[in-house]
Amino acid sequence: MTTPTGPTCPPPRPGPRRRSSSRREPGAARSTPTSSHRRARSSWPEHWSSSGFANTDLDLLLSQHRISRIVLIGMRANTCIDTTARFGQELGYHVTFVRDTIAAFSPEEMQATFELNAPTYAHAILTTDEFVKALPPNAS
Repeated sequence: MTTPTGPTCPPPRPGPRRRSSSRREPGAARSTPTSSHRRARSSWPEHWSSSGFANTDLDLLLSQHRISRIVLIGMRANTCIDTTARFGQELGYHVTFVRDTIAAFSPEEMQATFELNAPTYAHAILTTDEFVKALPPNAS
């Protein structure tokens, strides 16, 4: 079986990996906790493929902190963001995209994500302003 590699897919790495942010390899993406959770854990899982859940303990960490909603921002709309969102939805998380905080390498990639894919599984697709207005008053 061959695993695709290239500019959008880093080479596959065996098994789950966790590295502290101070030892992060150049170009490696990582899942970032909220500031309140940073105090509880000094090392968060990096993801080595398109999903932030695959081969990481992200689901376990979110479950331990009783987190049931994930908000996705970052790079690359049609790979990492899309795959993490799908995986999260399949695990039972409420998935929110903040559209103007997500990027891709082309308008077509953004269109594929936000007009074709995300509406089939995301619970909400919001702008930053809409997201901030939807936060409870004590969230800041």
